[in-house]
Amino acid sequence: CTTRMQVCMKTIALICQKGGTGKTTLAISLATEAIAAGLTVAIIDLDPQVSACEWSDIRQLDAPVVIDAQPARIDAVINRARDMGVDLLLIDTAGRTEQAALAGARVADLVLVPLQPSVIDLKTIRATTDLINLAGDKQRAAVLTRVKPFGNRHTETAQWLEQQGMSVCPATIGDRITFQDAYAQGAGAVEIDPRSKAASEIRQVYEYVSILLDLPKVTPGSADHV
Repeated sequence: CTTRMQVCMKTIALICQKGGTGKTTLAISLATEAIAAGLTVAIIDLDPQVSACEWSDIRQLDAPVVIDAQPARIDAVINRARDMGVDLLLIDTAGRTEQAALAGARVADLVLVPLQPSVIDLKTIRATTDLINLAGDKQRAAVLTRVKPFGNRHTETAQWLEQQGMSVCPATIGDRITFQDAYAQGAGAVEIDPRSKAASEIRQVYEYVSILLDLPKVTPGSADHV
């Protein structure tokens, strides 16, 4: 635990056995939101494409620290993060890479499963769930991503997932250009446009996560949230 915040380091793994579901986008977005809440944050990038690392290379700020790691080294990296006084550690994994996903799930306090509300994505949910189960009795929740601004497919998807026993975050992440712009600038959506719908969605997802993990919430009057 850190004396400053009086919270133990919490770890979130982002896992889905399909690529392109928005795992990296969600990881860096939650990281920047957690920083706004006053937390010390780090990201472990287990994805061979190192998208989170490339975002960090563009970023003008020192936080969050992004660490390129191999699944076999995850315990050592976690110990390093704990020694650094990290409050929240996010683990970004690759789609269709069981070794990285299992390593991330094994050490996580919470597993988030980013999914698009599509048949193709839903076909992977059994494989993803089976993999998480291999890691033990892990708290988990799906987050629907790249949701279109029309139709009710996301609502139907959430209902189906809950029928399968998967908790679903009540907030969704829209298919928004703001997320692409933020990544290109090495920033989070809440940093480039605090009043945007993208920023609002990330705040809601972070609030949901903060309740599950007992993390501090963002102060409404903070500079990034006016």
